Amino acid sequence: MPNAAIELEALTKRYGSVLALDDVELRVEPGELFGFLGPNGAGKTTAIRILVDLIRPTAGHARVLGLDAQRDARAVRARVGYLPGDLRLYEHLTGHELLELIASLRGGTVDARYRDDLIARLQLDPSRAIGELSRGNRQKVGIVQALMSRPALVLLDEPTSGLDPLMQEEVEALLRETVRDGGTVFFSSHVLSEVEQICTRVAMLNRGAILDVFDLAEQRRLAPRTVAVTFAEPPPADAFAGLAGVTVLAHDGRRVEFAARDGIDALVKRLAAFTVTTLDTHEPSLEELFLARYQQDATTAAPGGAPPEGAHAASA
Repeated sequence: MPNAAIELEALTKRYGSVLALDDVELRVEPGELFGFLGPNGAGKTTAIRILVDLIRPTAGHARVLGLDAQRDARAVRARVGYLPGDLRLYEHLTGHELLELIASLRGGTVDARYRDDLIARLQLDPSRAIGELSRGNRQKVGIVQALMSRPALVLLDEPTSGLDPLMQEEVEALLRETVRDGGTVFFSSHVLSEVEQICTRVAMLNRGAILDVFDLAEQRRLAPRTVAVTFAEPPPADAFAGLAGVTVLAHDGRRVEFAARDGIDALVKRLAAFTVTTLDTHEPSLEELFLARYQQDATTAAPGGAPPEGAHAASA
């Protein structure tokens, strides 16, 4: 089996009595656009910081591109682009000066033409001092520095924070292109619609533990789709009894609401026997899947909780 882009094995991190990561197991394959979801304090930032050796785990192992994230930290950083969630830049430097500095630290591995293309696409003015830039424009500088070396793996913590919708779309396009060109993208985000649009798989983290890892397309296929149908005449009460994968949720005269699993082909074929005036379908969104999974987890007592994301750096 080829090396994983990211592999976490029994990864645990404690801040004193607080358990921030609890025996986390996760494998991200090369070429994936992988979403890392969770509420504030779930442990997302802690996990990402361990991957670039900004903090050390209490127990367990983290491997990046086949390398030990702690023992081989310099080699890992040479192959990874990283955008932190709490981006802090040298305010007295211009955007261009900062990018040149980072390029020199990378040993000349930056593709200057690609860097300039990123600057143009993100509509960034690199001649201005960082201290003069808006939050959104500072974020653009952070995105450029993370991508400009065409790294094998890109780690992004809330990459579109502070960006307007048009720039969010441009960043999403850049991430798709990164994967198309052979890279891997791993990013945390609280913008579920963004994750839903571009990710192939996601992991849900809560209170430092992985709740679920799933393929979005497969999850949608397996999740029940709601179908609301209005008939010209009320159908018989047992008209849809025994239909495989279909459950009648409500039957109110001419209007019947169904839950259909694994597609709606069987239901559509049965509906053909009746005169249908309206038909509406609803596929569960990632937000609905997310909320349902977290509500389910909320019934389990917290094992100790996790600190707010912003508290991790201070604790580390």
